[in-house]
Amino acid sequence: QVQPVESGGGSVQPGGSLRLSCAASVSMFIIYAMGWYRQAPGKQHERELVARITNSGDTNYADSVKGRFTISRDNAKSTVYLQMNDLKPEDTAVYYCNVELRAGTTMRGQGTQVTVSS
Repeated sequence: QVQPVESGGGSVQPGGSLRLSCAASVSMFIIYAMGWYRQAPGKQHERELVARITNSGDTNYADSVKGRFTISRDNAKSTVYLQMNDLKPEDTAVYYCNVELRAGTTMRGQGTQVTVSS
């Protein structure tokens, strides 16, 4: 299995927006859920679930991003997106794509850096 490929990270000022994309290298038919985790600076052993969407479209979000972030997916492209609005400095982190397969295994991407700073 090939790692999911993330894109869309970068630097932005507080209040700005970014859109992350993650393309899985497998068919959506074998994917149970896709999501995003993040690891903030100085928290090397803590990965926070940011948002997750199942194959039935159910979503869940971290309390800290509700109302600001939106997760969506394109089944035809086996791709998940994370639209991030009203970004705050505390959103600064490396964001990792997570792909949960029906078989029970998980694929993770290499991460994309998001920096929010004035």
